[in-house]
Amino acid sequence: MKTVLITGASSGMGYQTAKLLAKSGFQVFGAARNIAPMDSLKDLGVTPIKMDVTSQASMQAGVNQIIQKAGKIDVLINGAGYGSFGAIENVSIEEAKRQFDVNVFGLMALTKLVLPLMEKQHSGEIINISSMAGRFSSPLAGWYFASKHTVETLSDSLRMEVKRFGIKVVLIEPGVVKSNWSKIAMKKLVDSSIGTKYEQAAKEMEKKNNHLYASKLASQPALIAKTIKKAIEAKHPRPRYLIGFGAKPTIFFNAILPTRLMDLIVPKFM
Repeated sequence: MKTVLITGASSGMGYQTAKLLAKSGFQVFGAARNIAPMDSLKDLGVTPIKMDVTSQASMQAGVNQIIQKAGKIDVLINGAGYGSFGAIENVSIEEAKRQFDVNVFGLMALTKLVLPLMEKQHSGEIINISSMAGRFSSPLAGWYFASKHTVETLSDSLRMEVKRFGIKVVLIEPGVVKSNWSKIAMKKLVDSSIGTKYEQAAKEMEKKNNHLYASKLASQPALIAKTIKKAIEAKHPRPRYLIGFGAKPTIFFNAILPTRLMDLIVPKFM
């Protein structure tokens, strides 16, 4: 039975992944700052762990707890994320650092804690929840998109580095997925834009995004959970899984269309 640690397991894709894997016979440890929402998963065998990915001590304590109970970590799913949208000149450097602390440095700090355990057993899998945002760019979201681009690059480097130890590294790149995440991000966008020259553009982006993420077009978090399970069970998982509404066509057109044309197209849909 594989032992799995999932961060960001209290809601959305992380919650659905913890639920699916527990039902499928995996030993699941769900980590989050607020573990109360995971009470409903306890009957399935999920063990909630209080963890803040911006705190080295918190992450070390969580990993120690898992080792004491399970003796190993076979799969790490880095699902904790933070979305702070806003025009680059409006977002403070402190807020930008917060974005990277969660999405990049926290993710990699936890990975660095788990890697020696996997190297010792000469097996393991790191699954990083990125986004289609890691493959193109958008206005009013530069810092968030930059954090996902960084996760993509680091994951590619890590995959080549740890292959010799029998460790796999996989990127999950969701498109539009139903969650409260978008509403929270859009509210932060508008709040940071009030009284600035970007206020109207921010309100328009909020309206379009809230409509899209609430529509029937948006994919369900369970779809992402199934993809993660597929990546765990595959003998040779793909380096990337581009999944969910809008993901594949967006990245396809970004790859083939001139940059100037994408500069015109993206703002109309974001």
